Amino acid sequence: MKKYIAEFIGTAVLVIMGCGTAMLVGCDAAAGSGYLLTALAFGLVIVGMAYSIGNISGCHINPAVSLGVLISGGMTVKDFAGYVIAQCLGALTGSGVLAAVFQLGNVTDMTGGFGSNGLAGVNGSAGAGLLTEIVLTFIFVLTILGVTSKKAAHGSFAGLVIGLTLTLVHILGIGLTGTSVNPARSFGPALVAAIGGNTAPIACLWVFIVGPLIGAALAAAVYKVLEK
Repeated sequence: MKKYIAEFIGTAVLVIMGCGTAMLVGCDAAAGSGYLLTALAFGLVIVGMAYSIGNISGCHINPAVSLGVLISGGMTVKDFAGYVIAQCLGALTGSGVLAAVFQLGNVTDMTGGFGSNGLAGVNGSAGAGLLTEIVLTFIFVLTILGVTSKKAAHGSFAGLVIGLTLTLVHILGIGLTGTSVNPARSFGPALVAAIGGNTAPIACLWVFIVGPLIGAALAAAVYKVLEK
């Protein structure tokens, strides 16, 4: 149970800090600073959580990462289910906290949807969005599997490497899909946005669930072949 609680907390913090930063500063690539601040916010959360809850749950805080670990033989199906439920609840809670803060404080949400993902950057193309999420998640999960492998020599630097990699994929992905690579992170904001009357993120949510899961599965399969 402690593992599930850790995943709940970690995912809630990821959404609050990552999506919250996006809501506050915006993600317009032309503006520059907000774009980079959002990328850094997501990456830095991973670094912080890796060194705080990593020794409890492994700090997946992402169903795609948990799927990659499951396929790699690093967790049971029971734990996988528990992790995913905890992560989704954490993302929903984090989004609820953001809704409360921004609405009570009358703060403008620069993203228009609680930092939810969308397809505006790829001109509404679900195919382009799906491919983007598959590729970005593949890179992210492959890195995680590599630096956390028993054969890895990165030691205590694993959390930093993973956080920097998440920052990297956000730098490319924000302008295309808002960068999900994490079904839970997409689910929470999209649902809260829909409750508030903005149903656009829910309509394309499947892209940000299917894409990351395919990317994670491919990363796990490739890593298993390379590691032999």
